[in-house]
Amino acid sequence: MRKSAAIRTVFMLGALFPMMTMAAELYRYVDDRGVVVLDRHGVPPQHIARGYQVLNEQGRVIREVPPAPTAEALEQLQAQKRRAASDARLLRLYASVEDVEHAEVRKLAELDSVIGLAQGNLQALRNQQDGLRKQAANHERAGRKVPDNLLAQIANLEKEQAGLLRDVKRYEKVRADAEISFADDRQRIGELLGRAQ
Repeated sequence: MRKSAAIRTVFMLGALFPMMTMAAELYRYVDDRGVVVLDRHGVPPQHIARGYQVLNEQGRVIREVPPAPTAEALEQLQAQKRRAASDARLLRLYASVEDVEHAEVRKLAELDSVIGLAQGNLQALRNQQDGLRKQAANHERAGRKVPDNLLAQIANLEKEQAGLLRDVKRYEKVRADAEISFADDRQRIGELLGRAQ
């Protein structure tokens, strides 16, 4: 008999304990009208984003849930993360401003070489096309029809020249962008290393 009464008491206490702990907590939040509300049942979903506090039965704050960040705050946080990742990448690449300058000299020399090669190829195509045009002019002066294969070669050389001109412009843009990028990197490395010293 005593055993069953003890078991019932344990079960009742087990069932009441969660209710007692729940009853001991109060939730404090601000509603839509700006009124501070104390509630034993929790915070309504529409008010959670503003943040709230959980109080014990003595009214002391035992936990604080901060407000959800605004879209602006999230964007700032993302921008800070991107900046930190960019800074870490720069610090892995360069140990000093001089390292940036050396890398810039190498990269620009490489691009100048590619641009020079493309311009050399372009000049070679122009010379070749001039030669073919002279042949075509000789045919016309002699009163002969210009052969179709000669006209096709001239047309193909014009297409190749147009492609090389596009390449040269693209390489020149890459070079200009590289100069800007290295200038930014040089300034940022100076700031980061200046701050670290």
